[in-house]
Amino acid sequence: MTAETVDRTEEPDGSGGAEEARARRREQRGWYFYDFACSVYSTSVLTVFLGPYLTSVAKSAADADGFVHPLGIPVRAGSVFAYSVSLSLVVAVLVMPLAGAAADRTGRKKPLLAASAYLGATATAGMFFLDGDRYLLGVLLLVVANASLSVSMVLYNAYLPQIAGPEERDAVSSRGWAFGYTSGALVLVLNLVLYTGHDSFGVSESVAVRICLASAGVWWGAFTLVPLRRLRDRAVPGHGEGAAVTGWRQLVNTLRDMRRHPLTLSFLLAYLVYNDGIQTVISQASIYGSEELGLDQTTLITAVLLVQILAVAGALGMGRLARSYGAKRTILGSLVVWTLILGAGYFLPAGTPVAFYALAAAIGLVLGGSQALSRSLFSHLVPRGKEAEYFSAYEMSDRGLSWLGPLVFGLAYQLTGSYRDAIISLVVFFVVGSVLLARVPVGRAIAAAGNPVPARI
Repeated sequence: MTAETVDRTEEPDGSGGAEEARARRREQRGWYFYDFACSVYSTSVLTVFLGPYLTSVAKSAADADGFVHPLGIPVRAGSVFAYSVSLSLVVAVLVMPLAGAAADRTGRKKPLLAASAYLGATATAGMFFLDGDRYLLGVLLLVVANASLSVSMVLYNAYLPQIAGPEERDAVSSRGWAFGYTSGALVLVLNLVLYTGHDSFGVSESVAVRICLASAGVWWGAFTLVPLRRLRDRAVPGHGEGAAVTGWRQLVNTLRDMRRHPLTLSFLLAYLVYNDGIQTVISQASIYGSEELGLDQTTLITAVLLVQILAVAGALGMGRLARSYGAKRTILGSLVVWTLILGAGYFLPAGTPVAFYALAAAIGLVLGGSQALSRSLFSHLVPRGKEAEYFSAYEMSDRGLSWLGPLVFGLAYQLTGSYRDAIISLVVFFVVGSVLLARVPVGRAIAAAGNPVPARI
């Protein structure tokens, strides 16, 4: 596709003609579909199936004391999944600056989005071959898939300021999350049919799980074609081939530039902390439900399906609340709910699926909105022309630096042998994150970035 130079008249502020508005809406609809494509990985793979399944594979390889020994290091089999998620996000930290810098220097986000998306989709499809005691294969595929997703989200999120004006970003971002949760719910229904009726389909329970894992990769790859057709690259004025620098040098330059926007950095710090808690709760919920509460896989699938259904309403509903009360206040309210959820989860009796469903419903109502509003709020804090670079830093907070929560969770279980102690340890992320966010004057931060301040933020 021929790149097009963006000037002030092409900014998506609603000032263009009808044809430009239609083109912008077409891009927005294409943009939504990447959430539709990749969210299935987050739900079916990361949230539902891979945690319990990889744990069972690791237990098959464990010694009499319940430990495996990768590289000679004793690790509880029950901590393998948490540590693997943490490792995948450390890898993402090393790669994301390269992708963000390359996108901003060349203006060609789409080829990089395609490469990262299809690498992740391929690794996910390869999980079909995870069987027996081959837990290290599972670790490798998880690291590749999760890191690839993080890199692709840098590029995906960087489109938001280009396709949506300041007043519509909360709504556009929330619709993207809603698309993702819709696809997650749809595929989970199909997964539930296959898993519960695997005998009718002539496959074992293990094979059914592996099909569910692999099908998420196929889905991811297939629906990525929609945004790749509709999103358009934009040339970057003044950045030719000879101006390109290495990603790490660009990262240093980005960090230096961000020092001129300390309020943007303050928001990123707050987001880093509270989002680490959100991501860890989501990735470790199935482990907690299966290992600590003794719930079966069907209960876990239906609980996550409930989360997906309510997350659509939650993302759209919190977007409306933000229009009345502002994004910052709405996010802070959601963090209070997250803290209460963890407290209730700690005291939840084992073998009580109804109570687990109630917690799943509460998570669904705040999950999509807290993430969508954080993304749209940050988009107001990005200086023009720095979208991919700044969203690279944002994505480090969103996924790339979310290694600390799984590490804390894994260490808590490694030291205590209790998943209850592991889950309650995450409360600190929500409490500290709330305090840091409350101290950020977002109106001043938006103005300092050189962007128009919405009527209510």
